[in-house]
Amino acid sequence: MHYVYLIQHTLTYKKYVGRTNDLSRRLEEHNKGEQTSTRRKNGEWKIIYAEIFRSKADAVTREQKLKQNSRGRQELYKRIIYSELER
Repeated sequence: MHYVYLIQHTLTYKKYVGRTNDLSRRLEEHNKGEQTSTRRKNGEWKIIYAEIFRSKADAVTREQKLKQNSRGRQELYKRIIYSELER
């Protein structure tokens, strides 16, 4: 299984879209600071949304659409408004 996920930081409330085949391992890597684009000194990343795909190609396509298409991200954010971390 392949996952496209959206995580949010508990202090900065920044969001990050990514793709993996092991969601728990990947979240652990983000929180340990092993990913340059999500490295923070304090706080942690929480999963707020995930999609599951059987095909890696489908997951790659979806991740690219979310990362490259701001309209796609906006539509996703509208659907998950109550799942985001509270400020």
